[in-house]
Amino acid sequence: MAKIRITQVRSSIGATKHQKAILASLGLHRRLQTVEHNDSPEILGMVAKMKHLLTVEEVK
Repeated sequence: MAKIRITQVRSSIGATKHQKAILASLGLHRRLQTVEHNDSPEILGMVAKMKHLLTVEEVK
């Protein structure tokens, strides 16, 4: 399975409770924090919901 690197580039101040829960489940707690995950359908779905706050890149 490939890995992806997810970085939170925007603040979650104006986000809803559901959006903040998605960020927490991804392991993101503050702006400019980066985490790595496998590119499973669950992770990709969460990233799709939060694409306005995140940047995603593939890890080689």
